[in-house]
Amino acid sequence: MKPSADELNSYKGYEIGNSAQGSCPADDKFCFNPNNFLILVVDDNNQNLQLIGDILEEAGYETTFAMNGKRAFERIATAQPDLILLDLMMPVMDGLEVCTQLKANPVYRSIPIIFLTASTEKDDLVKAFKLGAVDYITKPFRGEEVLTRIENQLRLRLQAQQLQQLAQQEQEKAIQLEATLQELKQTQTQLIQTAKMSSLNQTIGGIAHEINNPMSFISGNLDYAGRYFQDLLSLVQLYQETYPNPSRQILQRQDEVDLNFLVEDWENLMQSMKNGANRINQLMLLLRRFSRLDEAEFKSTDIHQDIDNILTIFSNKLKSSENRPEIQTIKEYGQLPRITCYASQINQVLINLLNNAIEALDKKALTQGEMFGEPPTIKITTDVVCSNDASLPTSNFISIQIADNGCGISPEIQQKIFDPFFTTKPVGSGMGLGLAISYQIVVETHKGNLSCVSSAYEGTQMIVEIPFSDANW
Repeated sequence: MKPSADELNSYKGYEIGNSAQGSCPADDKFCFNPNNFLILVVDDNNQNLQLIGDILEEAGYETTFAMNGKRAFERIATAQPDLILLDLMMPVMDGLEVCTQLKANPVYRSIPIIFLTASTEKDDLVKAFKLGAVDYITKPFRGEEVLTRIENQLRLRLQAQQLQQLAQQEQEKAIQLEATLQELKQTQTQLIQTAKMSSLNQTIGGIAHEINNPMSFISGNLDYAGRYFQDLLSLVQLYQETYPNPSRQILQRQDEVDLNFLVEDWENLMQSMKNGANRINQLMLLLRRFSRLDEAEFKSTDIHQDIDNILTIFSNKLKSSENRPEIQTIKEYGQLPRITCYASQINQVLINLLNNAIEALDKKALTQGEMFGEPPTIKITTDVVCSNDASLPTSNFISIQIADNGCGISPEIQQKIFDPFFTTKPVGSGMGLGLAISYQIVVETHKGNLSCVSSAYEGTQMIVEIPFSDANW
């Protein structure tokens, strides 16, 4: 008696690898070995199931069986096959409908389907191929044909999987290479920046000197250029008065030159050149200062007196302006010792920080106007703080805190404020060196700390900590 489909399932098994392994290495999943493949056979005829099952199992394939479409989906859900042999004509749900549902499911879409059919009608075969079938086998079955067609499709699937894996591996390599490239670029940028900054102090003084000479020549000659232009203009005006009826050629040239506009625009042109020259001179001064941070005198100084002197210098900038009321300054001085430091450099730091505070208040007043709320304020607090860091040469620091209620600094910008040449100001109005110089003075030269506490639209607090000897306290 022929066994039923359920009996066949009970001894033919559903799991790959139950049969003896072939000659393929265990770690080579792309080597063709029938033992590694599970084939689902769907046919409503027990005899066909028995025949194909014997052919496949003798060749080493793992097999599972179903006698209708519903049971086929149950088998697929239990163990997804590598290939499906699907009877074309079955009751309830024929092979075409089963194929349609499988190809509509992205999980099962890639499973190759070979139709089993006794029909040689071209229309049925065309429908099968249109639905996604890869091949067909006609009944009655011939073992060699069955195995050849199955092996061809499984090899094709292996190759497709191998290509897909290779493509995925190459994509992963490309992603890794891209990430590595970005890291290398970032490292290269950091190394270049470090090299630039390490050589900056050696070269910038010479550059500033070389630029200063021609700039002095340009600045000095601007006045001469202005006088020469006035001489030429007066000569032209004299000609116009002497010869009120010039030739037609002169009139045409006068219109082309647009003499009236040239005269009106000359003053603006000269003033813009003078402003540019002054700006370059200011930049040269900053660059020379940046390159000579170790040349200032190391001496004892009174920080409170230094702050008061700077506030006096800034008295005009603190006064009310068109956009804001007068800036209030609040001083909360603690008891500080005299400290030995590069006093002129520390003063430069305080000037930079106070100037930034004033500009932040101006910016807030300009953007918020009457909505500023509380009066613009700069609060300066000083005190002595102690550190528990045993690695430091001293545990005592003077702390200078300069706080404003201006526009504040976002967290993203705070990460960059000490970078040389970084600025949030419009082009031409900021050089991005003030805080970079301040950081070098406080942290690198004086072995202190310079930090920022700020929130956007809520103000900024800059904290300067400078170490001092216990003998001074």
